[in-house]
Amino acid sequence: MRNNMQQTIKFGAERLTIEDVMAVANGSSAEMNGCPEYQAKIDRGVAFLERLLKEEGVIYGVTTGYGDSCTVAIPPNLVDELPLHLTRFHGCGMGENLDHQQARAVLATRLCSLSQGVSGVSHDLLNQIVTLINNDIAPRIPQEGSVGASGDLTPLSYLAAALIGEREVLYKGEIRPTAEVFAELNITPIKLKPKEGLALMNGTSVMTALACIAYKRAEYLAQLATRITSMVSVGMQGNDFHFDEALFAVKPHPGQQQIAGWLRSDLQADCPPRNSDRLQDRYSLRCAPHVIGVLQDSLPWLRQLIENELNSANDNPIIDGDNERVLHGGHFYGGHIAMAMDTLKTAVANIADLLDRQMAQLMDYKFNNGLPFNLTGAEGERKPINHGFKAVQIGISAWTAEALKHTMPASVFSRSTECHNQDKVSMGTIASRDCLRVLELTEQVASASLLAATQALEIRKRRNELDEQNMSLALKTMNELVLSEFSFVEEDRPLEHDLRHFMARIQQQHWMLY
Repeated sequence: MRNNMQQTIKFGAERLTIEDVMAVANGSSAEMNGCPEYQAKIDRGVAFLERLLKEEGVIYGVTTGYGDSCTVAIPPNLVDELPLHLTRFHGCGMGENLDHQQARAVLATRLCSLSQGVSGVSHDLLNQIVTLINNDIAPRIPQEGSVGASGDLTPLSYLAAALIGEREVLYKGEIRPTAEVFAELNITPIKLKPKEGLALMNGTSVMTALACIAYKRAEYLAQLATRITSMVSVGMQGNDFHFDEALFAVKPHPGQQQIAGWLRSDLQADCPPRNSDRLQDRYSLRCAPHVIGVLQDSLPWLRQLIENELNSANDNPIIDGDNERVLHGGHFYGGHIAMAMDTLKTAVANIADLLDRQMAQLMDYKFNNGLPFNLTGAEGERKPINHGFKAVQIGISAWTAEALKHTMPASVFSRSTECHNQDKVSMGTIASRDCLRVLELTEQVASASLLAATQALEIRKRRNELDEQNMSLALKTMNELVLSEFSFVEEDRPLEHDLRHFMARIQQQHWMLY
């Protein structure tokens, strides 16, 4: 896949991938397709619109008001001012700002949509977005205020404002006035042509940008949850045969089979099975491939939904410059992203719940096959005053509960708005934001679970209950990598710093897993 962070991503040529968006989000540069055929296509759309304007044709959002105001005719002498007003009256976003990575992803997704060549925008506009990307300038975009149709109007107005030198941008770790940054870098603000304000704002690019980020984090979590499950299985002296290849051949979900295969590899399941006198482990171990497999099997079709939306023209109206037609429709509706994110957040929350149940077993001396209560590392007379991971498990329960609470689908909460013109909306941006929150909570659970599983393995080793030679290279390596940054908990200490550190490692996708 194209995931080299140093590469330059070309827009207006081939279909882009989630990985291309992530490359730009993480610092890659951008360029426009420079071939004459593509350049001419952009020119034809702009020229067609200009001819229509001279003929005083009626063009929605160009010579009319917006939404419910589409019956309001705009006097010819005010047409040029209309897009500026559109950007300004939508400047009412609230909540926290998107972070720098997320805002760069928005630049990439909007540029990809407009680069389809059917939005009637000029080379100047496309190149201005490229300029922002390549100078690492990101618009300050508040998270809240979009109902997901007519697209992400309010958050995308902040992108439009940045292109024309208004509002604020994120630059070198600071929020600064756009005009000030532009002056410093000798960047000239553009003036929006009559259709360009609408083309910039009337689309699904914020929800799609967040969906790309969510997808990659979920993809990694499926792998990490599998590795943690392997570690917990060893720590619990669980059964390898639950993941037998012949067993999974009779339930042929490919993602589920993949997870079982990873577990077999981690557990060296070709060796004699451990602890076979206990016939069946509890579901959180025995059914781990089935739980994680749901996420793994969902990824291909979620990718299809996200990447089709990414590579779509999703504003209104569509400008068919080749056939000289203005096509009025509703491609700004973000239903596919809403469904993808509502589905993904549910699958991810189930991962949190799985790890929570594994931790409940691992901490409880009644079920953990001889490990000390709460995985305390203390021995002798100091053991009674030490409580190990007791409070961490409470935290895991809290984070899991909050993740599960956020799984209510956002897409079913459509509200009629804007004088009932927008009477059925997608809530796709809220679904994407919810998904990112569920991912964050699940990453917290994974961070704590990884440290607890490492503690369990270390306890077994110190008690001579685990021979490292019987561990797979993957598990030995993972254990060593964690212990290189985490000290065994022998005496009680605050673990917040450790949890935050490994949370960051997870979000950085620090370890190569499978």
